[in-house]
Amino acid sequence: MEQIILNIINEIRAAKELAPVETVSAETRLREDLGLTSFDLAELTVKIEDKFDIDIFEDGLVSTVGEIFEKLGE
Repeated sequence: MEQIILNIINEIRAAKELAPVETVSAETRLREDLGLTSFDLAELTVKIEDKFDIDIFEDGLVSTVGEIFEKLGE
């Protein structure tokens, strides 16, 4: 699952002409560490929902990769 999330993050970063990230950890912050904007987070939500059939922002904000993993049940 981590690789899938990493791939999604790198797709979004590539669209912004940002370099791909090699790894993410539970502590990786979506905005501060990965440079994602509110628009990017919306895109991330849609892509994760398409892949895993779950809205990661349904119960509130998600700010780290670890919180995404928690929502996905990992």
